[in-house]
Amino acid sequence: MNTFLNVYQTLKTIVTQIFSFLNLPEREHPKGRKPTLTNSEAVTVAILKQKQNVVTKKSLFEILEPPCEYNAFVRAINASAKYLARIVALLLRLAVAGGTHLIKFADWTDIPVCLTKNAKHHKTMRELSGWSKNGKGFFYGLKLHLSADLDGKVLALKFTPANASDRDVFKRMNDKLRGLFVADAGYLSEQLTRDFFIDGERLLVTGVRGNMKKIATRAHIALLNLRMRVEIHFRILKLCYGLVTSFPRSIDGYLTHYLAAVCAYLLA
Repeated sequence: MNTFLNVYQTLKTIVTQIFSFLNLPEREHPKGRKPTLTNSEAVTVAILKQKQNVVTKKSLFEILEPPCEYNAFVRAINASAKYLARIVALLLRLAVAGGTHLIKFADWTDIPVCLTKNAKHHKTMRELSGWSKNGKGFFYGLKLHLSADLDGKVLALKFTPANASDRDVFKRMNDKLRGLFVADAGYLSEQLTRDFFIDGERLLVTGVRGNMKKIATRAHIALLNLRMRVEIHFRILKLCYGLVTSFPRSIDGYLTHYLAAVCAYLLA
């Protein structure tokens, strides 16, 4: 318990400093009634939940025992998504500003919002979700698109409906980045390769499909063999930070959960 509270205090200090740097408000209505949790406290609690991989807000409420009702506690956390988004954007900018490796990787992972058998009846995330397919089969929900460099720095990410075009998202997400980008065959497109190319600054290397006759150089093969490094980020986000969930009962709840998981990972 003491360790848990120590983690909370450390996170609170970091989040408070970020709020000050970004000039984010501690209260939605400065002249109104004092909130149950300030905005920085709500963000801290949301990140703490994912950092410690606490499954439900109820469990977190019982651990922290805040001086408020459970429903007020949940509302405060779910209202923190917009601040978490600002913090994630800042951390990504700082990662890029700090210098990046020439070689970069891009891919996406599935984020089901419910079991496939329940998708027909799922309502909460219906407006933001879609159907797609990966190596495990069909899923209903979102995709997390992510770019990282060879040193393991996460440089860009984006949440989209599962049926979003991977190539379009890739192009927009990495528009300001430079280097040698490596992606799998799902990003194979002459148009994308041509549009993304900047002479002397940016190049996209993709895998090839099994039915394509293409001679790959040793360097090409070596780069593609390294591509799986991007999967490490997805694995950690899912296993250690509980990225995938079906517990929230509101869109704000889902978005807060996802952003808090990403934020906890970027701050680690």
